[in-house]
Order: sequence, then structure tokens, then C-alpha cells
Amino acid sequence: MPDTTRLGTLLAVLRPHRRTMALGLVLGLIGNAAGLATPLVTKWVLDSFSGGVELAGPITVLAGLVVAGAAITLWQWILLGTLAERIVLDARTSIIHRYFRARIGDLQARPTGELVTRVTSDTGLLHQASGSIIGLINAGVGLIGTLILMAVLDLVLLACTLAAVAVVAALMIVLLPRIGVAQTAAQEAVGRLGANLEGALRAIRTVKASRAETRQSGRIIGDARDAATHSIRAARVAATVWTIAWSGVNLAVILILAIGAWRAHAGILEVSTLVAFLLYVFQLMGPISELTQNLTALQAGIAAAGRINELRSLHPESAHDAPATSPAASGSDPILTLRSVTARYGPDAPTVLHGIDLDIPRVGHTAIVGPSGAGKTTLFSLLLRFLEPENGQLTLDDRPYRQWSHHDLRGRLAYVEQETPVLPGTIADNVRFTHPDATDDEVRAVLHAVRLGDLDTTLAATEVSGGQRQRIALARALLRAPDVLLLDEATAQVDGLTEAAVQDCVRERAAHGAVVTIAHRLSTVLDADRIVVLEHGRVRAQGDHTSLYATDDLYRRLVQALRISPGQQPALSGNGHSPGAARTR
Repeated sequence: MPDTTRLGTLLAVLRPHRRTMALGLVLGLIGNAAGLATPLVTKWVLDSFSGGVELAGPITVLAGLVVAGAAITLWQWILLGTLAERIVLDARTSIIHRYFRARIGDLQARPTGELVTRVTSDTGLLHQASGSIIGLINAGVGLIGTLILMAVLDLVLLACTLAAVAVVAALMIVLLPRIGVAQTAAQEAVGRLGANLEGALRAIRTVKASRAETRQSGRIIGDARDAATHSIRAARVAATVWTIAWSGVNLAVILILAIGAWRAHAGILEVSTLVAFLLYVFQLMGPISELTQNLTALQAGIAAAGRINELRSLHPESAHDAPATSPAASGSDPILTLRSVTARYGPDAPTVLHGIDLDIPRVGHTAIVGPSGAGKTTLFSLLLRFLEPENGQLTLDDRPYRQWSHHDLRGRLAYVEQETPVLPGTIADNVRFTHPDATDDEVRAVLHAVRLGDLDTTLAATEVSGGQRQRIALARALLRAPDVLLLDEATAQVDGLTEAAVQDCVRERAAHGAVVTIAHRLSTVLDADRIVVLEHGRVRAQGDHTSLYATDDLYRRLVQALRISPGQQPALSGNGHSPGAARTR
């Protein structure tokens, strides 16, 4: 991204705070004025002393300038420090809002650790950059003002000073862009470090079980070393710039002192003028140092703004003003329909679903089965609007999905995903996550249904098993009875007794509403009202277990691939196996 675009992004972040920045600029200019007057007042003191005039007046003025300058500088520092923190907070707030409003696919395309780094590390660099523009203006005004007053005192000494400043400025112009390049590379390395570390810690059990600690830590430490290498490079360039600036001013002081002493000895220049001029030379250290420091901070801020600007590719989910309730629909009409639906995960990605036609009844249990890669998860992503169809149409209560807001549509659905995360807090906090206003009695009822215990148990203080996670997620979904319950293999990690309780919950919910299940273990859906067989992204067959086992070869092979325990309930059609005991290999 060109620096002009990144600078524009940085200015856009600062724009809402322009009034506070303007006040900070005014305070800085007043402080500059007080500083610029100090050498002239010093000359006045020296001239008064040599003339035998009372010194009380000049000394009082000089002390007043020092006190006023200190007070104004303190006010400016507090103002700009507070402003910097607010700018960082605003940037973080904006990014966090963008994350939670973004499409699922856009978020999942980026490593989680990198997304976290954008909020923490990159926005932190805006802290110094927020005041860098004001600092550059103040330093520029201070530099110009100092040079003008130096010209008033002596043009010959000014020429020597300008020569030194020109050399320093030329070297800074050459070196400063390298700081920005190194800062950008360092931030990208930190992003990779965060992403890889987050992924490795999430899979720490697998890492240890695979004896991969050394390999994983070495890879992540390599990212840390890359970040350190680029940061060291930026630090070296910054140190070079600072050294050149300070050395240039010091050499200028020596040159000016020698020439000024010779001119004073020759009677061409007053000693008080030489002293005042030398004070202005020393004052040049301030503006030059401030320019260097703020240009370095600005380069880092521009690099951070460029990385933050990349988040614009996270497109938000569309928001519509559709009413939260839909027109009354007939009880015989399906609650969800898909017509000629085609879907893929990106413009260049292969098509995952091809021309899907499907009706989900308002009451009853519909199971989606098929081999891996058949499109079962993609179908759920469409129903929840995590993914938009490429072609075709989905409807809820006979109204197209595009007329529903994401918020209102998901309010009609409840979803239990296979990877069932729990949140810090109690079991009750987790169950109430969708409906925070639910009563304790409502929470106890759904916990009892899934055979979970005390709702005040703190999950952060205990090891939560996979089965407990699934039951908590199911209890959360059952709370307040959704119109459509979507289950992605809700019994994959539970024991036999708990599985029976979960199946009872599913049957009870299917008697009053729609339940749609993705089945990886066919034993959980053999008694479903309807089973939909997917293959290669197409609906291959539909029916109940008996009819499908008799007519569809793929479904028959899926069932026959199960391990069956003998001596169980009535046999499956055609092979004498028990549906209640079926398990996959």
C-alpha cells in the first residue's frame, strides 16, 4: 500500500479528535513562543548588567517565561497523552466491532492470533503517532522561529548554522523511510508470531502427544527472532538518525563558537549577541530532536495504519430493517426451503453444493447424512447465513432470506456445533448466553433434561469434558424453544446413558418444532422422520430409514459400515441389526 494511502488512513483515525489536537497545537505554539523569547531576554539581562541598570525587571521576565513555558508544556503533555489513549481506544473499539459484524468466512480466512495482534500491537503504535503530527508542526515552527531570530542577531553565524542543518536534513530524508519499512516488517512478524502461538497453544495436547514441543517452539521462536531482527534494524536506523542530528548540532556549536569568538574579539559582534545566538543554537537541539522523534513515530503509525486498513476486506454482514416477526404461515407449509441452491466459499473456490432443493417441515426430525465432503456443514452454514448462496434462494416462513436481517433470522434458529466451546463463568452463564434474561427455573429445566448438575458450577475452575460441553450447548439451544434446532452431531462425545437423554430431548423438541441434524454417527438418526442423503454436494435420496436402506446403495453402505452389538432391539430392515446400538468405526 502506498504511504499516501496509509497516511490517509492514519488521518482518518485522528480526524474525530481534531479539536483536541488543535488545542494541543496552540499550546505547543505558545510554549514555543516562550522558549524563543528566552535567549532575547537573556541578552537583555546581559546588556542591562553591562550598563549598570537594575536587573530585577529582566530577571523577573526571564523567570516568568520559564514558569509559563513549563506550565503550558505540562498541560500539553497531559492533553496529548489523554488524546493518544482515546485514539487507541477508538481504533480498538472500531476493529472489535468490525470483527463481530464481519462475515464468518472473512474471519476464518485469517489466523486468530493475527486478528488479536491487530487489536493489541498495531493499535498500540497509534499512541505515539497520534501526537506526531502536532509535534512535527510545533517542531517545524520552533525551528523556523529559531532561525529567524538567529538571522536578526547575526547573518554570518546563521549561514554556518543553516549549512549544518542542511546536511542533517539530507541524511534524515535518506534514512527515515527505512524505519517505516523495518517497522512494517516487524509488525508482520509479530502478527505471524501471535497466529502461530495461538494455534499451537490451542492444540497443546496434540503437540505434546506428538512429541512436537521442540519443533513447534522452534518455529514460533523463529517468528519472534524475525520480529526482533526487523525491530533491531529499525532501532539501528533510528539511532543513526539521532546520532547524526546530535552530532551535527554539536559540530555546528563548535564552529559557531569559534567564528563568533573571532568576530567578538574583532569587535564585529557583541558578546551578549554571541551568547544569545549560542542559546538559540542549543535550542535547535529541541526542534531537531522533536522532528526526528516524531518522524520516527509517524513512520510506525503509518505502518500500523496500513495493517489496520487491510481489515476493510472484512465485509460486514448485511443489515436490513425487516420486522422481527413474519406473516402467519400455514402449519402444513415447510418452515425452511431451499430452491436450486448453489454455494461455494469464494469466487475461485470449487462449488460445494449443486442445485439443492430441500424442504424442512415445521414439525419433525430431519437428518442430513452422507460421506465426508458431501456438503453437510456447508448446508448448515447456508441455513445460519454464515455463507451466502451463489445461486438459488432460501426462505424462512415463505419469506426470502435476503429480506431477513441476520439478527432476526438467527433469533428463529438455535445451533449446536460439533466443536462446542464454553465461556468463562458458571454453567448458568453459558446456558443463558443466547437468552440472558432467562429465569433460574427455565435454566434448571433444560439442565435437568440434558442431565447436568448445579447451575452455579464455575467452568473456569474445572476440566470440562467434551460430553459436558455438548450438553451445555444443547441446553443453551433448547432454552426458550427455538423454531428450528440445528444439531451438528450433538451426541458425538457423550456416554450411552447421556446419549439416551439427549435423544429424548431431540424427540421431545421434534414433536413441537423442527429439528435438523447432521449425522456422522447414523445410530443417532435412524429413527428420524426423514433422512436426506447428500453426495458430492447434491441431494441423492430422501426418505425414512427403512425405505432408504431398501432403495439407496450409498445409504446401505453407510449403515453396513457400522459396528453393531448383537442382541439389541428390533432389527434394522434387511440385516437384523439394532438401530439403538449402531456405532461408526
